[in-house]
Amino acid sequence: MLTIRKRIEKLYYSIGEVAELFDVNASLIRFWEKEFSILKPRKNKKGNRVYTKEDLEQLRIIYHLVKERGYTLQGAKEKIRQNRDDVARSVEITDTLVHIKEFLLELKKEL
Repeated sequence: MLTIRKRIEKLYYSIGEVAELFDVNASLIRFWEKEFSILKPRKNKKGNRVYTKEDLEQLRIIYHLVKERGYTLQGAKEKIRQNRDDVARSVEITDTLVHIKEFLLELKKEL
């Protein structure tokens, strides 16, 4: 399961860095950018995409729906359009539970 909260440290990320964070191809990130209106990375003077922390959070929502929950692209778009706040909360809860699980497994290992 993907957890990026601990990894977000920079102001801007290249598409390669973002693809690595989510363990997907850069082409998938570019595709999602075309498909989802909530994803609008800036471009630098060279024309390269630069992603902010907010962009990463939007990508996290898309990743959660499509890759983790198995939504189709159209289903994910509908879910985001219906209530993006609920989806964002769901992602946050999922990440928190993953962190708790990792902590408990580490604690069990040390006992």
